[in-house]
Amino acid sequence: MARIVIDPITRIEGHLRIEAIVENGVVKEAYSSGTMVRGFEKILKGRDPRDAWAFTQRACGVCTTVHALASVRTVEDALGISVPKNAELIRNLMFCAQMVQDHVIHFYHLHALDWVDVVSALKADPRETSRIARSISTWPRTSPKYFKAVQDRLKAFVQSGQLGIFANGYWGHPAYKLPPEVNLLAVTHYLEALEWQKELVKIHAIFGGKNPHPHYLVGGMPCSINLEEVNAVNTERLNHVGSLIKEAIEVVEKMYIPDLLAIAGFYKDWARYGGGLRNYLVYGDLPTRSYNQPDSFKFPRGAILDRNLNEVHEVNGRDSEEIKEYVAHSWYTYAEGDEVAKHPWDGETEFNFTGPKPPFDYLNTDGKYSWIKTPRWKDHAMEVGPLARMLVAYASGVDEVKEVVNDTLQRLNVPVTALFSTLGRTAARGLETKLVVHWMKEFYDDLIANIKSGDMRTFNDEKWDPSTWPEEAIGVGMTEAPRGALAHWIRIKDRVIDNYQLVVPSTWNASPRDAKGQRSSYEEALIGTPVADLNQPVEILRTVHSFDPCIACAVHLYDPDGNQIHQITFN
Repeated sequence: MARIVIDPITRIEGHLRIEAIVENGVVKEAYSSGTMVRGFEKILKGRDPRDAWAFTQRACGVCTTVHALASVRTVEDALGISVPKNAELIRNLMFCAQMVQDHVIHFYHLHALDWVDVVSALKADPRETSRIARSISTWPRTSPKYFKAVQDRLKAFVQSGQLGIFANGYWGHPAYKLPPEVNLLAVTHYLEALEWQKELVKIHAIFGGKNPHPHYLVGGMPCSINLEEVNAVNTERLNHVGSLIKEAIEVVEKMYIPDLLAIAGFYKDWARYGGGLRNYLVYGDLPTRSYNQPDSFKFPRGAILDRNLNEVHEVNGRDSEEIKEYVAHSWYTYAEGDEVAKHPWDGETEFNFTGPKPPFDYLNTDGKYSWIKTPRWKDHAMEVGPLARMLVAYASGVDEVKEVVNDTLQRLNVPVTALFSTLGRTAARGLETKLVVHWMKEFYDDLIANIKSGDMRTFNDEKWDPSTWPEEAIGVGMTEAPRGALAHWIRIKDRVIDNYQLVVPSTWNASPRDAKGQRSSYEEALIGTPVADLNQPVEILRTVHSFDPCIACAVHLYDPDGNQIHQITFN
């Protein structure tokens, strides 16, 4: 029996430590620790609630737009503000643009290298790579000469002794199964996706002024529509949005999905590993009518328990008995005791670091061992993310989702139970990307039609004046980040923020055990994972990366003068 530590987990956002106990080549126990302290709740207290989106959006440089969306929605919910149709459609477009870009980045740049042996591509026959590429897709750049040029570029990296972006991989590990020609194909598309990904988010700049951290506005969106005005969202810019969406559809359908299916075909055995929890939670999003009408969401809201796809439970973020957070194993404390669980409206963010001082060997996993709180839905540990979204939509009878899921299972010749795995989680992300990129085109067409009808409104200023607000109000803003269910809760008192709590996707998935000892998603999914080489635990990375960890919804704290207060360092 051996205890191995992976710290930091790379190819993620933020700081994550995994400790695993391996016995006879299999993970018997696992612990997930977020090694970064978060303090947005303290930063926001006393501020104007209309400004919260600008702060919370800085929780991450990747999930920027969804934090702003959750934030403006929680204020709109508290104050009873509705938004114009154009604003709802623009928010949907920005949501879709981020999700598509983020999922493509995750597949190629954060996760693919767990399955693709980059150095093996040097042995590939470019002519065979060309044949394979043409057999699975009509993507244009498929000539032997093109693949040979990429191979030569990669060879120059290797011969220089500096693999650059491909450094520090476990190349040659026996867990890699792709032939050299498929490895070359994947590396080529890694580089192409790296160039393309910066294009799609120009949609954020067109509607939100910039990327990252595009602008939002309580009551709508901060962009004016005037088809003839050079400084507004005009005909030229709308046409540019349309061309970016068209290009994204090509990338997803002719590059991402064919590559995903080709690589998955070599790793069907991974349908046996990484299933983890049997419960799934989705807040839902992408309203086709209004955010206040969840029955119109493209992603339906709901929960599945014990993998029972015959029943979808209702989810209510306003019910104080549904969603609660524990801190029994987190470096925080509650005034009523660390064994209790609190709904976010009553949430507390009081730091209580009891961990060992570095350097040290292992975390004290019997006590507190993470800066991440532990949320539960009706006291159930829940997985959130693309797999949860596809399962809830599938179980809810959404025809588009059922069609794409059933077709993919048939093409891979695997049963529906294969979804409950590392492979299924990775496939689900690709399948929802295929859906979302076409939904983006639908929302774009709806926006154009609404503008042509003469509706140019993007903002509702009905309750913009704080003197019209109640003295106290509570609200919740819910959405789906690329990594899963995201919600912000607010208490407004005397027209300023009295309490603000964020429960982010990786809070659900990456959290430590709760007071009852229940594991969360990462910890549960790692149980039973095979590990061939303790010094190169690529198998553990495969399952952890399948969740696309984002621990960066956290910040280092500084005092008002900009001096660092506290730093946690793990060796």
